[in-house]
Amino acid sequence: MQKTIDALAALAGLMGASGVAAAAAAAHMPGGARLASVAMILLVHAAAVLALTARAKDSTPVNRLWLASALAIALGAGLFSADVALFTLRATRLFPMAAPTGGITMIAGWLLAAIAGFAGLFQRYR
Repeated sequence: MQKTIDALAALAGLMGASGVAAAAAAAHMPGGARLASVAMILLVHAAAVLALTARAKDSTPVNRLWLASALAIALGAGLFSADVALFTLRATRLFPMAAPTGGITMIAGWLLAAIAGFAGLFQRYR
């Protein structure tokens, strides 16, 4: 479990660094609004991935949900951001429907976080 947490933390670090790079690029290129969106998605979700992984303390089912949530959010943000950045910088797509797939994956990750929160809440009051 600790390796999963460490891998997610490393992924969050890469997301954060990429978000800062995207913000810098957006500030220095004409029409950088799409890259500004990429930066915002990556930076916000990098912090969320770190927070969600911090919730997982042991190998209980609820803590596995927290990690699944973090993984879904990280993968979704990465997929969405990579597709938008590639389109902005190279006028090509990662693959058809990559950005919407990433967005849906992020939404699923946030819903998993809600489920984990409710599961933890109800688990405490049994």
